[in-house]
Amino acid sequence: MMPAMEDREIKIIIISDGTGETAAMMAKAAVVQFSEREISYTRYKNIRTQVQIDAIFQDAVPRHDLVVYTLVSAELRTFTQEMALRYGVPAIDLLGPLLNSLAAFFESQPISQPGLTHSVNEQYFKRIAAMEYTIQHDDGKMLEGLKEADIVILGISRTSKTPLSMYLSMQGYKVCNIPIVRGIPMPAEVSKVDPNKIICLTIQAEVLHTIRKARLDRLGKDPRDHTNESYASMEHVVADIEYATDIFRQNRKWPIFDVSGKALEETAAEVIRIVSARKKIAARQEND
Repeated sequence: MMPAMEDREIKIIIISDGTGETAAMMAKAAVVQFSEREISYTRYKNIRTQVQIDAIFQDAVPRHDLVVYTLVSAELRTFTQEMALRYGVPAIDLLGPLLNSLAAFFESQPISQPGLTHSVNEQYFKRIAAMEYTIQHDDGKMLEGLKEADIVILGISRTSKTPLSMYLSMQGYKVCNIPIVRGIPMPAEVSKVDPNKIICLTIQAEVLHTIRKARLDRLGKDPRDHTNESYASMEHVVADIEYATDIFRQNRKWPIFDVSGKALEETAAEVIRIVSARKKIAARQEND
């Protein structure tokens, strides 16, 4: 004869085709509303077959454990319900009713692919790490960590290095941007970076001249003032562009992107395409 609920040890079995963390949290959050008694949990993760589910229920039968499950496969959910009836084990489907309601709302069926939540979480944390790296390595900072970069951006002032870096980081790329300043040698660390990671930004002189003058206006400075003349003058702009172009020409493997009049998204798409293609080529050469 089965002991009364208050007299026996309570065990909840969690079945999931993923990590089971969501099911465990939901079960624990609900259970505390009914009892302060200690309850043990056994989690079965990455369940993919009916054989696995059958074995779990056979183990639950002697103690009449409660089974809680989150399975995206409709077939496995149906099988789990059948096993619960066959073995007389109570079971709660946490995911099925929600998926059915969402299918009715979206008027489409779920793709029923296990492990997507874990994949999404991995992508999220990858983006966060990329953004943190990019902020730390903005404008030539912390060059000792350059080897960890996915993309290294080179360009003179006002070629959208920082906005482009941040946009790329939100796509999961660790980006370091390094300013090119006339008269100041390129950092030695750049020569040690895989050239396939480096991209260069340039801009038309007229466009850069307008941008720099506008920046001085926003800062409340008179562009005619002698202290700012060298920054915004066409002569200085042309000299900066030519200086950077000479550096780029000395490194034929560095692709050059003209950002004149281009949307940030357009430049980013081109950069991602080039970097991804180079990475694939390097991988093939490594395997050959």
